[in-house]
Amino acid sequence: MRPALWGIVNVTPDSFSDGGSFADSLAAADHALRLLDEGAEVVDVGGESTRPGAAPVAAADEIVRTAPVIAAIARRAPGARISIDTSKAEVARAALSAGATIVNDVTALQDPQMASACAAAGCFVALMHMRGNPRSMQLDTQYADLEGEVVAFLADRAQRAIAAGIRPERLLVDPGLGFGKTPEANFRLIRAIPKLAALGFPVLIGASRKSFVGKASGVEHAADRVYGSIGAALAATRHGASALRVHDVAATRQALDVFCAAERA
Repeated sequence: MRPALWGIVNVTPDSFSDGGSFADSLAAADHALRLLDEGAEVVDVGGESTRPGAAPVAAADEIVRTAPVIAAIARRAPGARISIDTSKAEVARAALSAGATIVNDVTALQDPQMASACAAAGCFVALMHMRGNPRSMQLDTQYADLEGEVVAFLADRAQRAIAAGIRPERLLVDPGLGFGKTPEANFRLIRAIPKLAALGFPVLIGASRKSFVGKASGVEHAADRVYGSIGAALAATRHGASALRVHDVAATRQALDVFCAAERA
C-alpha cells in the first residue's frame, strides 16, 4: 500500500529548501491546496525552520505565521487533514483551534505542556528523534548503537504520550533523518524502519530534499533534489514507511503509484 503523503508548507523566511517562497498566508494556503489536489493526504504547516543552525522563533511570531494559513486551508478545503509542525504547546493550541488535527513535534513533547495540549484536543501526534536542538544537533552525530538509541527514545516518548492521555492509535514515530545524523546514519535508519514499526506505531519519514540526499546524488541545491528525494521515498516505502513528508507531492505520488503496482503484481 502506498504511504500517505504529507505535503510540506513552510511559512518561513529561512527554511533550507523553500524559505520565503510561501511567507504570505494567501500564497501558503494556495500552495497547500495545490498539494492536496496533487494527492497529499495531509498538509504540514510550519512557521519555524528546523534546518541545522536555524535561529529560534518566538511562539507569538510562529502563531502569526501559521494560524491564518491553517484557518484559510480549513475554510477553503473542508475536511482537509492539516498538521502543525511545531514544538511549542502554545502554537499547537492555536493551530488546533484554527483547524489542524495533527501535531508534528520534532522534539517529541519536550515542551512540558505539549502532551496535555494534544491529549485535550484528541489530535494525532508525530514524535521525532533529535539530539539537542537545530542549533546544536549536527555537533553530536556519533552513536554507539544508532538504531537501538533511536528506537528506545521513541518508545519512551510514546509511553510518556500515552501516560499523558494521548491515545496510542493517534501516535506516529519519526526517526528524524537529518536531525543529528550523518548521511550514512540516515540511510541506516531507512533500513531500520521495520524496527521502528515494531513499536506498534506508523512510521513517518522525512527525507525530502535534505542534504544527505544531495550528498548521495551529487546535487548541491536543495530545490534540485527532486529525483533523489523520490529515490529515498521508494527506499522508505520498500522498508515499510507508513507516511512520507515531501515537498514534491505530484512527482512522488506518481513514482510511488508505479512502484506499489509493481510490488503488488
